[in-house]
Amino acid sequence: MRLELGLNLKLSQQLRLAPQIIQSIEILQLPAMDLRELIENELQENEALEVVEPAPETYGENGTERTADQEDDGSFEDDAEKVLERLDDLAGAERGPGQYQSRGAAQEASDRKLEAMQNAPAYDTGLAEHLARQLEELELDHDVRIAAEAIVYNLADTGLLPCSLAEVSEGMDVPLPPEVMAAALDVVQSLDPRGVGARDLQECLLLQIRDDSEDAELKRTLLRDHYDDLKRNKLPRVARSLGLEISRLYDVLHSLASLSTRPGGVYSSGPIRYIRPDVVIEWDDGNYSVRLVNDHLPRVGLSHNVRRMLEQSRGDPKVREYLKRKIDSAKWLIEAIAQRQSTLERVVKEIVARQRDYLDFGVNHLRPLKMQEIADILGIHVSTVSRAISDKHAQTPRGIVPLKFFFTGGTENEEGGVESRLSVKERVRDLIDEEDKHSPLSDDEVAERLKERFGLDIARRTVTKYRKALNIPSSRQRRVWA
Repeated sequence: MRLELGLNLKLSQQLRLAPQIIQSIEILQLPAMDLRELIENELQENEALEVVEPAPETYGENGTERTADQEDDGSFEDDAEKVLERLDDLAGAERGPGQYQSRGAAQEASDRKLEAMQNAPAYDTGLAEHLARQLEELELDHDVRIAAEAIVYNLADTGLLPCSLAEVSEGMDVPLPPEVMAAALDVVQSLDPRGVGARDLQECLLLQIRDDSEDAELKRTLLRDHYDDLKRNKLPRVARSLGLEISRLYDVLHSLASLSTRPGGVYSSGPIRYIRPDVVIEWDDGNYSVRLVNDHLPRVGLSHNVRRMLEQSRGDPKVREYLKRKIDSAKWLIEAIAQRQSTLERVVKEIVARQRDYLDFGVNHLRPLKMQEIADILGIHVSTVSRAISDKHAQTPRGIVPLKFFFTGGTENEEGGVESRLSVKERVRDLIDEEDKHSPLSDDEVAERLKERFGLDIARRTVTKYRKALNIPSSRQRRVWA
């Protein structure tokens, strides 16, 4: 076999997305809050962008806006010198006091971030810190204290211990004997809130029963000896075993319902995420209108100073090339934002036109809808529809819902109509809500009633799947005993 080196020419075609197209795609799928952050970052990095609203310093003494003719002579030369200083270090060295800034937008964005930081909620004490502070106030042996701290920092957010004491000991720098770990667990389980340190839900509930509470011993007996029967709703068996009337047993169970299954949850809750809708769908003069929520987005445009500098920089190619690159980047951003707003508005208007019954009558009238249907009507690709609704919410007369909520599959009824899966789920929920709790409906019976009442031919396993998705227990667990 002969080996040799050579040069060959090959002609081929490849489909590549320009960076500007990629930017447009990314901006299209950004929700409003992320878009605002992107705009603020661009305002700080690109001198060719500025906030459209005039800043206070752009007004003259009589309150009118100053024009370019009213600016001080030599301002362009000063700006050009500052741009040249930036050209000396395009790697992005930190700006000095005398370096170029096209306007006060960077400072404005910084002020908004500072305001957001000042309005942020104070740091909440976590569960581990709350328990560790209580351990500091107790007089404990050194080994027990070390073991108790290890247990505390191994607790789940719920307050339960998800691993064994042996596993906690193995993870310590110096493993401790089982009796020390058991003593440390007793200490942790005595701390506030009651129920922390439990290894399962049964132990968690037992730890929360106080000695001075009503029927304390009976509650412990129920949880300790009849826990499995309680979970399976076999209350008659429990009542016979304890010699209780079923009504008396219900009273005790009602009292047990006040116990927490997540004792550590109050200290382990993360920050609350507020949803800011991207669009508002509202009733307006006999029809539904669509309005984009843009009030919190900075309105950006091309900087007048940079455009003027570009016109006057014909004698310096380096300055002209730098400014043109910045202006082109700013134009692409402005056009991409405008395209995003237009596409989002068109998509939502088509959604409203096809989901009018949901807006009028509720979720039972939500019709099946596919993204391809919207894409075909608007003459765009289905991926564009998918990106337009991604992570975005709409405020409707029925509440705030994600835009993906409007897209769902369906089931055909006997009359040839089609009902969405969400609509069928709501019908399952309604049938179960209407049932006789002393004789609840089985999944087979629910399927039969769906066919009789609504003409929906649905298999029992589908009813079971929908019931579980709605977090509705089985008929045995729903039964109320007389």
